[in-house]
Amino acid sequence: MKTALLAVSLMLGPAAWGQGHSCENLHKLSIPNTRVLSAQTVAAGSLRLQGNSDAELAAGKPFMELPAFCRVVLEIEPAAGSRIPVELWMPAENWNGRFLGVGNGGFAGQIGYRELATAVSKGYASAATDTGHSGSPIDASWALGHPQAIIDFGYRAIHEMTLKSKMILQSFYSGPLRHSYFAACSDGGREALMEAQRFPQDYDGILAGAPAYNWTRLMTNAVVNSQALLLKPASYIPAAKLPAISAAALEKCDKKDGLADGILDDPRRCKFDPSVLLCKEADTNRCLTQPQVDALHALYSGARDKAGQRIFPGYVPGGELGEGGWGLWILGPAPGRSLMNFFGNGYFADMVYGNANWDYKTLSADTGLADGLQKTGGAIDATNPDLRPFAKRGGRLILYHGWSDAAISALSSIDYYNNVRTTASPATEDSTLRLFMVPGMQHCSGGPGPDSFGQAGPDSASGPDDPQHDILLALQHWVEDGVAPETVIAAQYAGEGAARKITRTRPLCAYPKVARYKGAGSTDDAANFVCRAEP
Repeated sequence: MKTALLAVSLMLGPAAWGQGHSCENLHKLSIPNTRVLSAQTVAAGSLRLQGNSDAELAAGKPFMELPAFCRVVLEIEPAAGSRIPVELWMPAENWNGRFLGVGNGGFAGQIGYRELATAVSKGYASAATDTGHSGSPIDASWALGHPQAIIDFGYRAIHEMTLKSKMILQSFYSGPLRHSYFAACSDGGREALMEAQRFPQDYDGILAGAPAYNWTRLMTNAVVNSQALLLKPASYIPAAKLPAISAAALEKCDKKDGLADGILDDPRRCKFDPSVLLCKEADTNRCLTQPQVDALHALYSGARDKAGQRIFPGYVPGGELGEGGWGLWILGPAPGRSLMNFFGNGYFADMVYGNANWDYKTLSADTGLADGLQKTGGAIDATNPDLRPFAKRGGRLILYHGWSDAAISALSSIDYYNNVRTTASPATEDSTLRLFMVPGMQHCSGGPGPDSFGQAGPDSASGPDDPQHDILLALQHWVEDGVAPETVIAAQYAGEGAARKITRTRPLCAYPKVARYKGAGSTDDAANFVCRAEP
């Protein structure tokens, strides 16, 4: 890193560093493998962006009340066949001395303009990339025949974005970069772990939500689940049956934590047998046929290889309902229309087998896993549990995962946490890593439980703007003040706009502790709960 910065300093001349360049002059910077396509000052007020793949932005909906900032558009070409677009937004005034890297979701393909806007409005310099291709986050066709694009998606784009953005911001500002952070969820959580594992010098603090870090196994599990639901038409479970499945699971397990509140605080303790839903007479939406019971068992179990070893953990009971629940991710509005099906098919067809007409029905779990690991595992999987290099330089990592996640089993984050613990000494792990499990939260947000705790960016804190209620600020407090977070308060909101209000708060506890009701006071108030270790 120091070598690269020195190279840019020499290219700019002896007066380049420490004095600050005007925004418009940044396009003259000479940076290895990088073109500065534009650099312009955006006046304070609203900003309209045309042509972005986000429907609202493409329609011209503005970002409101932004401060003046310097908008730099880059194109990085680290290798032949690689082209990585990056946007860097830097506050013109009142920079807080921090850099915030923005991540992606799904197969990426979009620049996170919303995240950039919220970051710059809070005083952060912030950068985002589409990881080297443009398109829908559920479409992997860009990868077909483009191995360099897979490498960019896997790890190179975020790293290059980070290096080049730091070079530019240290030329733009007269003051030093104090600290750098990365915060993202889903594939962005995988990107976050990749940064901590492969490039420990890039960020001081990393926030990784619901990380798709075990990518190859996750995608293998997606195809195996599609086979369980779709190979035999009778096995498919229509979304109309989800209320019955959810009700049966909650009836069995909701009171195990002492509260009947529609939330399972630790679904691992729920021994729910789908067979209780077996239709006794005619098939209705209130029961399951035997093929559907078998399919549901498979979804809860997770994919297994021929030897019976688990490929990826199964889904847990309690997260079936809701806009971001099983109806979206696992079952879909019709057979073969779930997000799980799109992701599994896209990965194997376009990344592994290079055949747009590949048929998921032909996949053997053992063979598919082996082929995926051989073809893309080294570029995409972020499974390395050895965080000692990151810890040695003082890095801090916070993981969070919703227990009701229907996209990525929450058990996978616990697996990674435990793997880190067995690799590092307990003292190293305790000083570097925290995991917060979120009861009732679905994929990154949503669900029946409190799901707002600052995880979506610097303007999304639930309640007071402080480390107790905002997990990104808690990460900063840990990095900059040495105070490790043990509890973060999550909120649940109802209503929109001026009518939006908090209806419930609960503490999130540093794993393996869980929140327990004290026995008095409202169960919708976090103050009436305490974090404690369970036997």
